[in-house]
Amino acid sequence: MKTIKQVCALLFLLLPTLLAAQSVPQYAVDASWPMELPDNMILGQVAGIAVSNDDHIWIVHRPKSIIESQMGQVLDPPISECCIPAPSVIEFDQAGNFIQAWGGPQWDSGSQQWVHPNYDWPQNEHGIYVDDEDNVWLGGNGENDHIVTRFTRSGEHLMTIGIVGEAGGSNDTQRLGRPADVAVDTENNEVYIADGYLNRRVAVFDSETGAYKRHWGAYGERPDDSPLPSYSPDLAPLRQFRGPVHNVLLGPENLVYVSDREGNRLQVFDRDGTFVEESILSPASLGNGSVWDMEVSTFDNQRWLFVVDGLNMTVRIVDIETLEIVDSIGRGGRQAGQFDWVHNIAVDSLGDIYTAEVNDGRRVQKFSRAP
Repeated sequence: MKTIKQVCALLFLLLPTLLAAQSVPQYAVDASWPMELPDNMILGQVAGIAVSNDDHIWIVHRPKSIIESQMGQVLDPPISECCIPAPSVIEFDQAGNFIQAWGGPQWDSGSQQWVHPNYDWPQNEHGIYVDDEDNVWLGGNGENDHIVTRFTRSGEHLMTIGIVGEAGGSNDTQRLGRPADVAVDTENNEVYIADGYLNRRVAVFDSETGAYKRHWGAYGERPDDSPLPSYSPDLAPLRQFRGPVHNVLLGPENLVYVSDREGNRLQVFDRDGTFVEESILSPASLGNGSVWDMEVSTFDNQRWLFVVDGLNMTVRIVDIETLEIVDSIGRGGRQAGQFDWVHNIAVDSLGDIYTAEVNDGRRVQKFSRAP
């Protein structure tokens, strides 16, 4: 039998762990968010979500993923009362009210075809970012989507990085390779691109001129496009990104967090590309992998890293210091608070979380942080 002194000593040793466990944030789904879209609009696969400085929530979805039976109102002749494909980019306020929508392909009732705008627009939308100057950035992971585009808040096209239909490999300084995500350092006029579904790198360009600045692959090394062996948890981590390089996040202390999705890992770099550390999350995950998107908490001194695990249909809460999973939010399913291919995540100034789903999920959800 342990003495009182021994018990007290054991509790003293366990106290930091107990306090840490108690402080892990807790979330509950807000099933009322967002409000109903106007004009009988309907969403396709939601492939990006972001929060702007005014705490407005922005999404990009894929209108062309909407099947005809879901948009019967716009067919000729109409086959149903529902629905109208929404424009690709939609802005909500923090309460979930619809603010505006713009961009993307539009269904032409006359020709019964999708018509793209007369400026650069990806065939398969992927990722959205709103920078500190209210520029809206989009990527695209279609077979010929080798561009990142920049728009004003109201949808005026400003700039394209990359060349539509042209890819030059992971060490090309002018072309991209199916870029997946964007993050912008407005202070230094730099845009970081997770490049992506074809290439195996992070590429940095001037956010004002589009001029190339630098790039790097896994461990900060020069990327190589040679074939890779199939993933196995028994293999040592590859020196190349397995890909897709699905997300890039500018985190605290000038660190850059990168998702290597099918490698089940995140890697951390200095902003010049110097490797800092990595973490393998859910290493037994096969297929589409466990690290899809990341965001940092806006509370607790940015202590938490929220990691989207689309394959396992959950959001991991990761301690940003140890890069270890401490809890999860949600599970697979079709009810409120559950996920079907959760794809992206964003956090507002209150610490509330917003998620986007592709595949058959095709929705956005809000998770409110418990006080």
